[in-house]
Amino acid sequence: MINYKFKTKPYEHQLKALDKSVDKKEYGYFMEMGTGKSKVLIDNMSMLYDKGKINGALIIAPKGVYNNWYSQEIPNHLASHIQPKMVLWTASTSKAKDKEYQSLFETGYDLHILVMNVEAFSTDKGRLFAGKFLRAHRALMAIDESTTIKNPTAKRTKAIVVLGKEAYYKRILTGSPVTKSPLDLFSQCQFLNDSLIESASYYSFKNRYAVMRTHNFGGRRVQLVHSYQRLDELASILKKFSYRVLKEDCLDLPDKIYIKREVELSKEQKEAYSTMKSAALAAVKGKLATAPHVLTQMMRLHQITCGHLKNDDDSISELKNNRMDSLLELLDEVEGKVIIWANYVHDVEKIVAKLCDEYGPETVVQYYGATPQPQRQKAIKQFQDPKSKVKYFVGNPQTAGYGITLTEAGTVIYFSNGYDLEKRLQSEDRAHRIGQKKSVTYVDLIAPKTVDEKIVKALRNKIDIASQVMGEDLKEWI
Repeated sequence: MINYKFKTKPYEHQLKALDKSVDKKEYGYFMEMGTGKSKVLIDNMSMLYDKGKINGALIIAPKGVYNNWYSQEIPNHLASHIQPKMVLWTASTSKAKDKEYQSLFETGYDLHILVMNVEAFSTDKGRLFAGKFLRAHRALMAIDESTTIKNPTAKRTKAIVVLGKEAYYKRILTGSPVTKSPLDLFSQCQFLNDSLIESASYYSFKNRYAVMRTHNFGGRRVQLVHSYQRLDELASILKKFSYRVLKEDCLDLPDKIYIKREVELSKEQKEAYSTMKSAALAAVKGKLATAPHVLTQMMRLHQITCGHLKNDDDSISELKNNRMDSLLELLDEVEGKVIIWANYVHDVEKIVAKLCDEYGPETVVQYYGATPQPQRQKAIKQFQDPKSKVKYFVGNPQTAGYGITLTEAGTVIYFSNGYDLEKRLQSEDRAHRIGQKKSVTYVDLIAPKTVDEKIVKALRNKIDIASQVMGEDLKEWI
């Protein structure tokens, strides 16, 4: 077993993952959300640096996650004796940012770390800079949530696969390497090394592991995937260069695991938020505002962060936003059944419609104010049935947060939160109660530097917002 001066103590399953991968040129951490795959990668990075095998690391992650690597994961877990030079990639440029980029090529730093979002590889600027960084260092290159490169024809996939040839070590990280089809694996494995899966092309990989059927569409003959074959063989190949961890196998994990997923506001949201914030502050300036008035102002701002705005005539205006995309990215990472809570009816209905479209209506049940009583009981029964096709339970805590058991879920996602602490705690306990045999992961989608972030922070600190907010406090919250 590995003996190393870790900054944060690893769990047994994390040590096992490190033991299997530490010196491997290519490796996949297929570890379910909440089992700490980011820490494993950072510990692996620290060890490779200490052995003199790397002096650089390129971390690539989706837009909603990559800032977490920079601000939380690497500072929290990188070995204390290593002095890194770490830079976060941004699309915008300035003299200060250019100077920061240049520091990545200066000597005198222990470990040069560049954190980029995967979307940057769809641009020439991102691709060129990543290539320059890799050629300047003996680098480890890691793709977090590697299913973002599952499409072999996508521009960013092709760019990342080519750039991977410049890296000395390569890692992929995901909770669920197969989201819709075993064919998802090809590009992820291709990035690591073509030879690992013994298929030089997507065509040969598809022909080996998929059964094709010819269909006629308006006189055109089209080959489509009918089913899959040789999956035991594929699983056996993967085992040689990857480690699979499910929460249910980790007896050392805490009962509850809390994760934040940042969602960047769109330009339209930022403008609406700024306008509404100015109006809210003007409304309380110079007068004693009542708590209900202040909470209303907060709610309007919160709605904007969620992607919509309720007008004075009760109609809803949709705002361009990234929250639904972030939710779908999350669902691709998650194993097993999922509860999705949303504070607003509009959000519940929108989520249900989207999931039905993406995964099929047989996979989704809903439970909120408009759900008839017989349907509510049916929804719980279907969700709790391990053999049922139902994978997603969508509801709001006001209706479904009390008195029901949803212990089949191992993941609970808060698309949006309310202010009521009791309702939050009750909704958490739908999954975490007698009958639950595994750890439960709670994920909050948050828009950073907004009232949305403040709400989540307060709830996690067991603060009942409605009883705390008065007049002048509004400034602190928004």
